Amino acid sequence: MKKVITVPKGILHSKEGSKKFTLHRYKPSIEASAIVQHYWFVRWDLLEDTPYEQHVVSHPNINLVFEKDYASIHGIKRTISSHLLEGRGSVFGVKFLPGGFYPLWKKDISQLTEKSIDFQEVFHIDSKTIRDQLFQNHDVAELSIPLIDQLICSNLPEPDEKVDLISQIVLFIREDRSIIKVEDVANKFNLHVRTLQRLFDRYVGVSPKWVIKRYRLHEVVESIDKGSTKNWADLYTRLGYYDQAHFIKDFRLIVGKSPEKYFKES
Repeated sequence: MKKVITVPKGILHSKEGSKKFTLHRYKPSIEASAIVQHYWFVRWDLLEDTPYEQHVVSHPNINLVFEKDYASIHGIKRTISSHLLEGRGSVFGVKFLPGGFYPLWKKDISQLTEKSIDFQEVFHIDSKTIRDQLFQNHDVAELSIPLIDQLICSNLPEPDEKVDLISQIVLFIREDRSIIKVEDVANKFNLHVRTLQRLFDRYVGVSPKWVIKRYRLHEVVESIDKGSTKNWADLYTRLGYYDQAHFIKDFRLIVGKSPEKYFKES
């Protein structure tokens, strides 16, 4: 499997986190790429260090997560997700394309938001055999990732053209930093705003407005972590906020602290 080399976004205090764990991402096979964005593998060794809690500003994606004792499917978290790392361990995951999990589940993905379900509810098999194989090679993720790809390929649903549309829309929102309004997205793809909202409720699990704000927040966090934030007024204006108070309120609601406090801790 080929590694994904772009730098992941949304990891809070990423410089400190990089000292505590390693994260590798891998492209899926051509077949699996119809619904999968990438596979990921996290490993840590803190046997001689204190436990570390990593916080992540989530993306608009569903994740299938394999840990040593269980496997589960996680919906989108509206705020941050927190992961306590202690001792020595590793986790394997499948990050589905925005909309990519719907053809497997056949239910509105909004029902999964802020929730998780057991692996068996979707794949209808016990995950133990898969987990045993995944975690027998702690040091070599490359030997285990093809096993996950095989699992996905053997459970591929019928093609759904709306998955491709959703992926294009989300990519457009992510890459075009000038996008701050849902109307701009709807016009780009010749959709009514209400139609776009229904599509996102069913296929993504959150609203298009949420996705716009989330990607812009990723940019803020990245800018702060790199130490390149110099003008707060310019920053919140570029993100579509009319005043600093609303920007600070949204940042604190998601991250749990003000942007200035986060900046001082970075």
